[in-house]
Amino acid sequence: MENEMQQRSPLSSKDRPAGHFRNTAYMINKSRPHFDAAHAAGLMAVQGRSTTGRAFSLGTGPIDDRPEIIDFVRCSYLGLDNHPVIVAGAVDAIEAHQSLHWSCARTRLNFDLLAELEASLSEMFCARVIAFSSVMLANLGGLPLLASGGLTGGTKPLVVFDRLAHISLAFHKPVVADETRMETIAHNDIDALERLCREHPVVAYVCDGVYSMGGNAPVKELRQLQERYGLFLYIDDAHGISLFGDQGEGFARSQFPQVLGDRTIIVASLAKGFGASGGMVMLGTADHENLFRRYSIPYAFSVAPNLAAVGAALGSCKIHRSEELGERQRRLVQRIRAFDSGVATAEQGNPFPIRMIAIGSETKAIAIAKELLDAGFYTSVTFFPTVAQGRAGIRVCITADHEDGDIKRLCDCILQGIPNATAKPPMSPALL
Repeated sequence: MENEMQQRSPLSSKDRPAGHFRNTAYMINKSRPHFDAAHAAGLMAVQGRSTTGRAFSLGTGPIDDRPEIIDFVRCSYLGLDNHPVIVAGAVDAIEAHQSLHWSCARTRLNFDLLAELEASLSEMFCARVIAFSSVMLANLGGLPLLASGGLTGGTKPLVVFDRLAHISLAFHKPVVADETRMETIAHNDIDALERLCREHPVVAYVCDGVYSMGGNAPVKELRQLQERYGLFLYIDDAHGISLFGDQGEGFARSQFPQVLGDRTIIVASLAKGFGASGGMVMLGTADHENLFRRYSIPYAFSVAPNLAAVGAALGSCKIHRSEELGERQRRLVQRIRAFDSGVATAEQGNPFPIRMIAIGSETKAIAIAKELLDAGFYTSVTFFPTVAQGRAGIRVCITADHEDGDIKRLCDCILQGIPNATAKPPMSPALL
């Protein structure tokens, strides 16, 4: 087995031994100078307090002494993370139970409000939904079950990862490879995936719905492979949830039939567009739900989402079932168009709220992000291991709560520092 793994994972440099899925020392050594520079520039580990909309008071201490910054970093795409209904939901849940969490595994005792939340999410998204404390934990619970064959009728699948799958997916490659054969293919390479479907009786594909650095999975083509070959799809739609659909079912779920079926799992965030906290798994069958509730590691051996997270998510469910959701979705579309009219990027015209400004040099990207911060805009400077070495850039997260004037001023500042802001840097998964 080790020799087989080495053949499939050739030595790419003297620092990266063959047959291994992780190289943390290499990643640290290559990225440390840039992390140090970004921290020194005040671009990382930033403290602040929300004021109104997307503004926050930078730093600590008396509020009146702090500068106000417009935030383009948070992924609360609908602007719900400060919504009074969500905040009130968190407070009400704690007051109802006079507790924050119960210290026992979920296979034993659970809050009644958690059952209410999962029932509400299941109804909204036409699936069997299980909530987790984070998307990372949801994937920690799901991917080993997928690799075991438990979700594919007892036959262990060939598990194929998209090369740009988020680290919350890619991190679990060693565990998957310990159970079954694992491959990584080029980003959105439908031809390569179809070839593997023809060569293997059971194939499972692991990808993002909306990618955190821009772009999306070709869900229509993936569904065609599913119909033709029985391809199992495991899609992490953390960045697509709430933005699409009458009840915010998200980019991925909105492209599947009403019945999810036994060959699809969709993982999503209860933070980001949903505006609360935690993650969830959408399942299509009772058998899959039973497997998760009995054998998912974070379900069987850890605690449930805390009551503040549960109450906040229940509050968000109320918003998702109201006319306000559609209003915020439409407002987000307008804000995205406003940004695209000011700065041309490779993502221009797509319906997603993530825009990447390609820079190239890590040093230059940090300097430009610092200039934007000094001008009153906090953006995400991105460099290895988030993107490939020498392909640094700046990520802008657009939300429904941004003001048109703030977007225009940000665009003006970007164009002053980067007149040719048109290209998207190739991405690389963290911790290769």
